[in-house]
Amino acid sequence: MSVKVKVAIIGCGGIANGKHLPALSKLDHVEIVAFCDIIVEKAQQAAEKYGVAGAKVYESYEELLNDSSIDIVHVCTPNDSHAEISIAALEADKHVMCEKPMAKTAADARRMVEAAKRTGKKLTVGYNNRFRSDSQYLKKVCEEGDLGEIYFAKAHAIRRRAVPTWGVFLDEEKQGGGPLIDIGTHALDLTLWVMNNYEPKAVLGTTFHKLSQKENAANAWGSWDPKKFTVEDSAFGMITMKNGATIILESSWALNTLDVKEAKCTLSGTEGGADMEEGLRINGEKHSRLYKNQVQLDAKGVDFYDGKQENMQDTEIRLWIDAVLNDKQPIVTPEQACVVSEILEAIYESAKTGKAVYFD
Repeated sequence: MSVKVKVAIIGCGGIANGKHLPALSKLDHVEIVAFCDIIVEKAQQAAEKYGVAGAKVYESYEELLNDSSIDIVHVCTPNDSHAEISIAALEADKHVMCEKPMAKTAADARRMVEAAKRTGKKLTVGYNNRFRSDSQYLKKVCEEGDLGEIYFAKAHAIRRRAVPTWGVFLDEEKQGGGPLIDIGTHALDLTLWVMNNYEPKAVLGTTFHKLSQKENAANAWGSWDPKKFTVEDSAFGMITMKNGATIILESSWALNTLDVKEAKCTLSGTEGGADMEEGLRINGEKHSRLYKNQVQLDAKGVDFYDGKQENMQDTEIRLWIDAVLNDKQPIVTPEQACVVSEILEAIYESAKTGKAVYFD
């Protein structure tokens, strides 16, 4: 591999322009050399803004993958094409970062894991909330055993009224689901990761289409069209793990509640607990007294100076490129992301059948 890694972007929509391209463009050892989108004008616009001189533009990802000079591919397409494109890229000898969720189905996620193992190329999934300062601190707290055995947790992904009305978010065929697979996936990944527990035993889930059919609804991005709202507006799950731990997962784009939390978790262990209510709080008992500690997460140390902090997207992309350059395991492994997809699919299946889903 050359000193400067050559990166290609497949899918030049919102997530590519909002996250991947700005973060990649800040890295001196990265060249963004190829752009692909089924709407070729989007690829052209991205190439003009972020590409190196002579960057290539494609309408076909298969044609892009024939370029042997490309080292890394970022897959930023709708969920139903994640597996197809990622596997093709791995088999074309490229390392791959795929946006979350890993795939539309658990079977596709498992195929992606197998392809990474078979090809020996690196594969990661865009769970950027792991790279927030509160998430990183909480991970260290859990690793050092400060909370003891974590036996109960909640994964939060609740919006009061923030239904994404653009793109294919409301299209079940393209996305595989609504808030559960969109934002619930972030909350679940974060919770499993800080707990370091990837062995589910059983799942019981429910989904709802209660507010999706309302006309002229209040919404952050304008009212949605009920006729196009084919995914759930809310989904909830109870996950029991093989070691007995229980996780409650709550996700909604539209819910009548004031308890709004997104991509956050609450943990309860034998020695202490933690939540992300006001930044990050650690609670417990010491010297026969209860305590609650607020963790200072900003870099501020003196008056008139707020310190310097890297945002989570930049950290995520920087560490991913570093893993490729220095042959290290990505922070988000494909095996971990696959378990997230398996649990999400089990919640959807349980909601449809009314029965619990058991894992082998």
